[in-house]
Amino acid sequence: MKIGVPKEIKNHEYRVGMIPANAHALNQHGHEVFVETGAGLGSGIEDAEYIEAGATILEGANSVWEVSEMIVKVKEPLPTEYDLMRQGQILYTYLHLAPLPDLTTALLVREVTGVAYETITDSRGGLPLLTPMSEVAGRMATMVGAYYLQRFEGGSGTLLSGVPGVPPGEVVIVGGGIVGLNAAKVALGMGGRVTILEMSAERMRFLDDLFHGTLTTVASNPFNLRDALVRADILVGAVLIPGRAAPKLVTRELIGVMKKGSVAVDVAVDQGGCFETTHATTHSDPVYEVDGVVHYCVANMPGAVPRTSTFALNNATLRNALALANYGVEEAARRDPHLAAGVNTYKGHITCAPVAESQDRPYRPLDDLI
Repeated sequence: MKIGVPKEIKNHEYRVGMIPANAHALNQHGHEVFVETGAGLGSGIEDAEYIEAGATILEGANSVWEVSEMIVKVKEPLPTEYDLMRQGQILYTYLHLAPLPDLTTALLVREVTGVAYETITDSRGGLPLLTPMSEVAGRMATMVGAYYLQRFEGGSGTLLSGVPGVPPGEVVIVGGGIVGLNAAKVALGMGGRVTILEMSAERMRFLDDLFHGTLTTVASNPFNLRDALVRADILVGAVLIPGRAAPKLVTRELIGVMKKGSVAVDVAVDQGGCFETTHATTHSDPVYEVDGVVHYCVANMPGAVPRTSTFALNNATLRNALALANYGVEEAARRDPHLAAGVNTYKGHITCAPVAESQDRPYRPLDDLI
């Protein structure tokens, strides 16, 4: 199969869909890999490294999209890339389609097979291709929250760790999954006080045991959420419902009870955000203020640390890339139901129920089409 790796064009997106080691692995299985010139530079990877791994360097995105049967990316295509997609092409990347009806329409009209990293599952019910970026984003969430607490960035001027005689800042995390767990690790490491709101009693027990009682777990409900937000210096939105738009758990009214100069970081922004006040921002213009609360809602947070993020992501993506290249979509999906869960669009149909429900569109099970 001919596999293309174009350069990412999202604002300040420096990750790349494939590292040389993965290009070499695909090449060893008889596949051809075409990489756009300079695609890896943001992650510290030179064109020569791809050539040494057996890939071919092409000038310009058009050349890569035109020659490739499968495109491997990091982020969803932007509108300027829609016309580059063609019928029957496999697009293997993060798609996050639920809040993106225009992209969904483009995939359906062009009959592109959209295989979304974020809905591929594993035997334990996890999301193995989402996990590494959730780890990165969770750790970054506390770091950027602490940064924007600085007064000259619009924050309250609170040092998260505090100092002797002055109490530390309060970090409130909504959701105790991978993002929440990693946000808590960094917050505790920086000396903050941490509260995690979580719906699952089992998950709360796990978190309490993991952190040896150094953080507080609270059942997630409107009463407890309001009580926590009154005290919060940093709020981290870490809610995920696979494939669906994130629920708006933090309303505008709740944002209004937070302290002036506190910071709200919505890691769920890729899925529409879990704050009512969320709108996607970029690394060029990352924050805005609502009711005196600084909002950081960058839709590609891990893009700020591309070296780490690219290699962590590629550790997770290779197995399915090989399956898609070796067997094609239909046979790969038959062989592996976890990979099949990642197929969001196929032959002009939405094949991911949560995406269809979020956009109020028809849904067709993939099994009916293959």
